[in-house]
Amino acid sequence: MEPLEIGNGNGNGHGHANGAAHEPEPRAEPDQEFGGEVAAASEDLGRLAAVVESLLFAAGSPVPVARLVEALDGPGRAEVLAALEALSASYERDGRGLRVAHVAGGYQLRTAAEHSPFVRRLLRERPPRLTRPMLETLAIIAYRQPCTRLEIEAVRGVDADAVLSTLGERRMIRIVGRKDAPGRPLLYATTREFLETFGLPDLAAMPPLRELGEGAELLLVSDLTVSAAGVVPTAEHEPAPAEENGPSRDSAAEGS
Repeated sequence: MEPLEIGNGNGNGHGHANGAAHEPEPRAEPDQEFGGEVAAASEDLGRLAAVVESLLFAAGSPVPVARLVEALDGPGRAEVLAALEALSASYERDGRGLRVAHVAGGYQLRTAAEHSPFVRRLLRERPPRLTRPMLETLAIIAYRQPCTRLEIEAVRGVDADAVLSTLGERRMIRIVGRKDAPGRPLLYATTREFLETFGLPDLAAMPPLRELGEGAELLLVSDLTVSAAGVVPTAEHEPAPAEENGPSRDSAAEGS
């Protein structure tokens, strides 16, 4: 497959036969030269945006910028990002039915949110329903990950086996290893599907803990004590200020 070429590559914008003699062309005025360069750059960007649109449509799932650069084999990261921005702006400007979404560490073509009732009617399906226990469990895993079942149950106060099983079947969470502790319990983390479902580019885009209300700091405490008074941090593991905590961009949510 030939690499995508941006621009004509001969430096003056005018091609000619190999080695053939040619008459020197009149030099254009500076304003004319600038206008021509702008027009050429705009044409190149439009062509690149069209190719990127094809790649996103064919992929279906989110595509990282690095993968787009590799597939295009020519334009660099900055050019691809400019093409994505131009494509997104054209959808918005023209009121099109698609949007370019930055989710799960990549870019994806999605239908406009306001058209979702019609899409569901066409496909005759309902969006997957997440119950309150599922949402609570996902929140604990997302902010604490990787974490064990016992840690989840310590925060929620109820058995989490059934919820963890369901979330695993829906590919919202995954097992990433075992904790170095007695019994070697399994460690859970979120997946790319979790990011896609909630429209997040990465874990760093999750709301800060201070927005989650009272008691949210427990989500990040490494050691918890369960007593008659409820779940509290173990004395030597007091929580850091909530506004300074949040999921790391490099947390275990890259795989699925």
